[in-house]
Amino acid sequence: MLDAIGELGATNPAVIIDGRSGAAKSTLARLLVARWPQAGRVQLVALDSLYPGWDGLAEGVAVAREHVLRPHARGLIGVWQRWDWERAEPAEAHAVDPSLPLIVEGVGILTPETARLADVRVWLESPATSRRERALRRDGETYRPYWERWARQEARHVAQNDPSALASLVFAIP
Repeated sequence: MLDAIGELGATNPAVIIDGRSGAAKSTLARLLVARWPQAGRVQLVALDSLYPGWDGLAEGVAVAREHVLRPHARGLIGVWQRWDWERAEPAEAHAVDPSLPLIVEGVGILTPETARLADVRVWLESPATSRRERALRRDGETYRPYWERWARQEARHVAQNDPSALASLVFAIP
């Protein structure tokens, strides 16, 4: 990934990281921020902060596309609102600076529309048992009752968008 970013020669590339829940997207995104190949600040937007609840995968992706990725690609400031999961309502707003590098990570982010807006497109493939173990260890019992509900949305995304075929980089995560 670092080589792919460095080869772009851009000061503000956009990277998207997709994979099903528990595939290590957030971990990879944080590592990428820490090891970014250029000096300066890197913006990280996690779709977990945009999904409007347990049935909101597609809506969260639409918000990221229209309010984060599209403005960034056009050189405009993007603004998105964090979803407050406890209150089930939008919370504070965050700006995205088009002059800075951008990483957007989350389930569903790699679609034909978002692929055109990103310089590096990553898909993480991981077995369901490993993903479930990681996700439940990360989120505890809060996530357990919603695992299947969320997995159905993930399956729809994979069937409709074939994100692994859209990716410029595919990594297998055990």
